[in-house]
Amino acid sequence: MGYDFHLGPDGPKLIEINTNAGGAFLNAELARAQHRCCTPSQQNTSSNPALDGFKEAVFAMFKHEWQKQFGDSTPSRLAIVDNDPKSQFMFPEFQLAQRLLLDRGLDTLILDPSELEYTNGRLTADGKPIDMVYNRLVDFALKSPTHAPLRQAYLDGAAVVTPNPRVHALLADKRNLTLLSAPQCLRDGGLNEADAAYLEKAVPETRLVSREDATALWEARRKLFFKPVASHGSKGVYRGDKMTRRVFENILEDDYIAQELVPAGERNVRIDDTITSRKVDIRLYTYAGKRLLAAARVYKGQTTNFRTPGGGFAPVFQV
Repeated sequence: MGYDFHLGPDGPKLIEINTNAGGAFLNAELARAQHRCCTPSQQNTSSNPALDGFKEAVFAMFKHEWQKQFGDSTPSRLAIVDNDPKSQFMFPEFQLAQRLLLDRGLDTLILDPSELEYTNGRLTADGKPIDMVYNRLVDFALKSPTHAPLRQAYLDGAAVVTPNPRVHALLADKRNLTLLSAPQCLRDGGLNEADAAYLEKAVPETRLVSREDATALWEARRKLFFKPVASHGSKGVYRGDKMTRRVFENILEDDYIAQELVPAGERNVRIDDTITSRKVDIRLYTYAGKRLLAAARVYKGQTTNFRTPGGGFAPVFQV
């Protein structure tokens, strides 16, 4: 899981939830390098037990996902699956994950979904059985015809797929933010007062976009951020204050949420001996309610990106 926050004067604001959040393996290596060469003397590796235990926690995560479905046994082979993986920006992360799992005795492949076959209740690739899939696809419901073998293996329970369509629907569909930002609805559903009050403070108000609400949304657009309900990588998102009427009309025809605009925090960075400001958000990587790692994304512009000079992932130091 990945929980993305903007930090402001009123504390952290949860702007996004992801089930296949990228970057954890890369950020662990980055933070480890920073601890070794750049950390103040009072902060050493032992001051960050989450970083110390990251690899074992990740392996335990995959093991737990397997055992939830198949009990006290172990998979023989896992596949990290994404479209044309070698062309992906995160391909080095797939290789880090592969190395971590191989080092712990789990045969691990990196595959395109077109390499998967499902026949006679068995998911295979090039004749090799695939027991478990680390799913990095952004077709969250596995609706594409190319993903049909993986989808059917998942539906039949023939392989462990993690994360899977059910998990995304329950936890990462952006429509869920409309519930998390409705404290009275949460109270009515049985959430205790303290947690409801915390979510009221931490989750920006979010509502579904509908044509019936078009006039009010257009008038309030400068204070809103518009996001597709199943987007990834900041695709199709718009700041309301920079949105044209034509774009707004297109949004009304699609499945979108409108989220209260929460400006990103900023940090000064030195680039080529020049001090300049960059936007920053914080991502918490978690599993089963426990934090695995914290990282930051540094950027310039409307949304996070990896093209900004001086931007990209950055480690988070706790002081």
